[in-house]
Amino acid sequence: MCDNNNTSCVNISSMLQPEDIFSRRCIWVNGPVIVGAGPSGLAVAADLKRQEVPFIILERANCIASLWQNRTYDRLKLHLPKQFCQLPNLPFPEDFPEYPTKYQFIEYLESYATHFDLRPKFNETVQSAKYDKRFGLWRVQTVLRSELLCYCEFEYICRWLVVATGENAEKVVPEFEGLEDFGGDVLHAGDYKSGERYRGKRVLVVGCGNSGMEVSLDLSNHNASPSMVVRSSVHILPIEILGKSTFELGVTMMKWMPVWLVDKTLLVLTRLLLGNTDKYGLKRPEMGPLELKNTVGKTPVLDIGAFSRIKSGKIKIVPGIAKFGLGKVELVDGRVLQIDSVILATGYRSNVPSWLKENDLAEVGIEKNPFPKGWKGKAGLYAVGFTGRGLSGASFDAMSVAHDIATSWKEDTKQQIKTVASRHRRCISHF
Repeated sequence: MCDNNNTSCVNISSMLQPEDIFSRRCIWVNGPVIVGAGPSGLAVAADLKRQEVPFIILERANCIASLWQNRTYDRLKLHLPKQFCQLPNLPFPEDFPEYPTKYQFIEYLESYATHFDLRPKFNETVQSAKYDKRFGLWRVQTVLRSELLCYCEFEYICRWLVVATGENAEKVVPEFEGLEDFGGDVLHAGDYKSGERYRGKRVLVVGCGNSGMEVSLDLSNHNASPSMVVRSSVHILPIEILGKSTFELGVTMMKWMPVWLVDKTLLVLTRLLLGNTDKYGLKRPEMGPLELKNTVGKTPVLDIGAFSRIKSGKIKIVPGIAKFGLGKVELVDGRVLQIDSVILATGYRSNVPSWLKENDLAEVGIEKNPFPKGWKGKAGLYAVGFTGRGLSGASFDAMSVAHDIATSWKEDTKQQIKTVASRHRRCISHF
């Protein structure tokens, strides 16, 4: 299966089990394998490309940024100013608004991929990634599904593995007693597009984060009657304070003030602008919004209009769910609501534990390392977009990862590949 005239070809048949030789095409990658073609993966790849380091990007979907393209609602806009959301080495177009729409952000990402000539391998799902201690290499097994090839298996061998699938790869769908007997429409927020189909309906929105708030607002805008489940305390902040982004204001103050004082300042300003959120069923945590975000990763809600609907009663706040019944839900306070539909704004989780075998992010040290070193693990494993710091944090991680890999690659890899290639002829080389 290997072109013998390809001097980059490497034989690593001693790493393979007999069944692998016949079932999987083996590909040596003279550089890192990047898993995920979202903003994080694209950012790493672009910076590696700039430093002339070879790589491949594996993406299970058929497009870049599949979360943004396939699992976001129509009205979504970035909640932070564009300068905090752009990827390295290519700013947003000047004519884009301060808070780009999801369609503008997707356009930006596609132009980013085109600008840096990034070509992910689409429809290729990573089944497992395992570090082979005997050889000091990563073995990444994938399945490619396409109309042309139907089904094909590959194994990539590499020295570096970059996990860029993010923290939102899989929907979180909690189990509720009686939900199977509800009889109405049940949808995860990842599948929600618009409130148009819910006009005149009574909708229970489960979850009060940014998605839950924005879905409830969209439902209200389409003359539905949303009730939002709030089980715990939540920080809600205005998206702007005195015409300036609340996020930008917080970042600026943190350069000169401790976190607790920034939190106190933001909460005082929020109280002046929004009033007392507690009396509307939105009790604030004892810990400040930035400290809470830094400590446990819980993001404050940036209000874009939902709170005024809550104050007016157009969005109702209800406590936790006891159980569902046919066309109804019983709440923990004993009330029973008649409802037509349920939308689960219950968030997402990483899918890394399902395929990163024996070396989850915690075990290799990545999740144990605090910012700004949370991007580097052991044995050539890197992660981008897992520090809970949004797109700006992912960009920082991406540049750090690319620089670290490029340094190692330039020092070691070329000579090692020449040495190994002179001895072996088994594996198809990608480069």
